[in-house]
Amino acid sequence: MSTNPNPCITCGACCATYRVSFYWGETTLAPYGQVPAELTEKISPQRVCMSGTQGAEPRCVALRGTVGQDATCSIYGDRPSPCRDFEINFDGVNPACDRARARYGLVPIHVVQIEPENADLEIVA
Repeated sequence: MSTNPNPCITCGACCATYRVSFYWGETTLAPYGQVPAELTEKISPQRVCMSGTQGAEPRCVALRGTVGQDATCSIYGDRPSPCRDFEINFDGVNPACDRARARYGLVPIHVVQIEPENADLEIVA
């Protein structure tokens, strides 16, 4: 049983499963870009991806730690839009999250028991 109010924070399965591609203007090469350009690879004239996510065994260069245990994003505050848009799967609405977790032998987040702060009950969606 997890006592972490948000098991997504330490998971990282999505970061080590999918290619993270996005418009190059999100990188620091653009005036208002935030994603460090040195952590990206060009995939077309308009698109880049996070380094490490384009191969058969993807793992984002910004991912630190062990998937499913202590994973963390080293650029979390400056992560690209696909990462910001990837929804946590607390209610079972993101099958891509389930697939990523299954790849690493992890149960879907909406099945994980979570102990809310200051409460004696466990929530199981």
